[in-house]
Parts: sequence; structure tokens; C-alpha cells
Amino acid sequence: AWETGTEYGFTMTDPATAEVVGVCALMRRIGDGGLELGYWVRTDRAGRGLATEAARLLTDAALALPDIDHVEIHHDEANVASGRVPEKLGYALVDRQPVERLNPGEVGVSVVWRIT
Repeated sequence: AWETGTEYGFTMTDPATAEVVGVCALMRRIGDGGLELGYWVRTDRAGRGLATEAARLLTDAALALPDIDHVEIHHDEANVASGRVPEKLGYALVDRQPVERLNPGEVGVSVVWRIT
């Protein structure tokens, strides 16, 4: 949450209509010096580059902070679309970790990308 300095969430809106089309966030949950970046786009708005542009803006903002030296993106291996975002932005694939499956369609493998 903004108040505690642990999560910084933003709404993605359609500039023509101000309709909410997704959300993105920077989260302090990967240890000192790092922020995890997350993004979620409505399925009817997927594939239009919204997550990529939001992630680009938040990556730049995060790396400009004095106490941040890396940003990570984590996604389930089955979510191929989410994996295209860090690839496009120059993140490096650094790990694959077994995790609990939280949603239908997930395979329980978290793919971890990092940029410095």
C-alpha cells in the first residue's frame, strides 16, 4: 500500500474514454534493492501493448529510485502473454521456481525475469 511504502498501484485507463482497462504495480516483496512489477489487463484489451507500455514506464521509474538496483517480473509459465512483456523490455530470464497454483490454467512454475 502507498501508505506503508510496500506497494505502489496504478490504474491503466483508455485515454479516449477514461475506462479502466488494467492495473499495474510496483511491490516491495523481493528484498532490499528490488521491486517486483506486476500488470493485469482486461482480456478484451489484451494484445494491444498496454502491459508492455505500463511495464516500460514503471521499470524506468523504479530504476530511477536511489534505493532500487533491480526490478523483477514474475509470472506463471502458462501465461505466455505475460512473458512477452519482459522479453520486449530487455529483462533477463533468471529463474524458474515451483509455486502453488493459485488459478485455473496455471502450471505452478513461476518464471522470474530481472533488469538492472
